[in-house]
Amino acid sequence: MSAIHLVRHGQASFGSDDYDRLSERGYAQAAALGQSWEASDFLPTYAVAGSMKRHAQTAIAALDAAGPSDGYDVDAGWDEFPHESVVEAYAPGVVTEDPKEFQKIFVSAVSRWACGEHDDEYPEPYAHFTSRVLAAFDRLTGSLGRGESAVVFTSGGPLAVVAAHLLAGDAPTWTPQAQALWPRLNTVVINAAVTTVVTGASGRTLLSFNEHTHLPSDLVTYR
Repeated sequence: MSAIHLVRHGQASFGSDDYDRLSERGYAQAAALGQSWEASDFLPTYAVAGSMKRHAQTAIAALDAAGPSDGYDVDAGWDEFPHESVVEAYAPGVVTEDPKEFQKIFVSAVSRWACGEHDDEYPEPYAHFTSRVLAAFDRLTGSLGRGESAVVFTSGGPLAVVAAHLLAGDAPTWTPQAQALWPRLNTVVINAAVTTVVTGASGRTLLSFNEHTHLPSDLVTYR
């Protein structure tokens, strides 16, 4: 049996001129995760990150805190969907620095994107996004040997795709059941939380979702 630990990036810089970088709290979250790995003598066989800056910064901070490592590879299949474009298509020109107000807009914008009725308005349609993530997941599970472990530094959207897909039965393709689960999971993923999947003779199983006991209460954030 092998294990895959999916890590959402640390808190990004919401409201700044560059969202795609960790905030100070985001770095602290990633370091806390790495320190918990060091304390438990956890050393992954393999580490991979999406191609976004916040993925790389989380990977570096966590792995440095965990102790000596072989670094990580990059697979853009684990990138987040282009949320700025998704929001802009739903609410053109709207700008808010209020996290609660943004969340309301974000949920409605993502629902519109995911319905598949406006695909020509988006640089990456929802169906392409889910297929891309599941292809990255297949590549990773296919590369792990028995007893090996991998850590993936990614975002809430891809992480929720994997979780929804497995909860819906791990079918060969994305299913309506998975699509119904995805938005409910996507909105509750905590920064630097860990979701674990195990693979073996009986297939791929979601073992835990959104585990964050390594984070003190003041480091628990959703955005």
